[in-house]
Amino acid sequence: MKISVTHLTVYRYQAPVLLEPHIFRLRPRNNGAQRLLAFDLQVSPAPAGTTECLDQDGNLALNAWFNAPTSELRVQSNFVVEMLRENPFDYLLDGESLQLPLWYREPLCAALTPYREDRHVDGAVKQYAQAISTGAQANVLWFLTALSRQIHRDFRQVVRPQGDPWTSDQTLRAQEGSCRDLAVLFCDVCRVMGIAARFVSGYESASAGRNDAYMHAWAEVYLPVIGWRGYDPARGLAVANGHVAIAAGFHYELASPVAGWYSGASGSVMETSLSMQVDDAG
Repeated sequence: MKISVTHLTVYRYQAPVLLEPHIFRLRPRNNGAQRLLAFDLQVSPAPAGTTECLDQDGNLALNAWFNAPTSELRVQSNFVVEMLRENPFDYLLDGESLQLPLWYREPLCAALTPYREDRHVDGAVKQYAQAISTGAQANVLWFLTALSRQIHRDFRQVVRPQGDPWTSDQTLRAQEGSCRDLAVLFCDVCRVMGIAARFVSGYESASAGRNDAYMHAWAEVYLPVIGWRGYDPARGLAVANGHVAIAAGFHYELASPVAGWYSGASGSVMETSLSMQVDDAG
């Protein structure tokens, strides 16, 4: 299956501003789950300079800087990706890797410390995690499946095109949230049980043909030997070939598709348009 996307984001400023350095994380991954066939990124005004970097989570990011005032920033990405993973459970996990709370052997455990940190997690979220673990008989895979399904079933989904994700306790109290809110909740619940988790930005094939399509967010967990695997609590499923991953990070800011700031006393508005085509025969 091939997925083609054209994604335009326009930031308009009430008065000319000077754009400070920006980071663009819009290039899809190229790995065992998806193969990038074509990619083009257009930024206007043209940056004074750019450099590509591989960040801490393996995201290929473009750093750009500017040298002239502007009243508008336009960012358009076009890509074609071939999706390769039809079965999200194409692996074998056994032994101690199946038991909660999950523990990783060194030196992997030390490397995953930021993704497992739960000191910021509210007590109510920790109780929620324990309840799901008990129902799943402390089995890692049963827990992940039960968690994604329960969030999908019990939380009302809302659309919030802009704004930071809510904290996990805020989402738990409200019993509702956007896809990014539910992803943060999923990550925190996993971290309570020792499972390394991170936030993912990208696209889902369900947006194809929709006039109100937006980017999507979900979570990934690190399974011993297996590596990072996706779960989408907004859809209640393990991620396979219906999700195109763009960027990931232990904190949602590190997976932001566009990050930067500007100098100048001016307000701004953001407009987006997203067109997607899915070729099942591709």
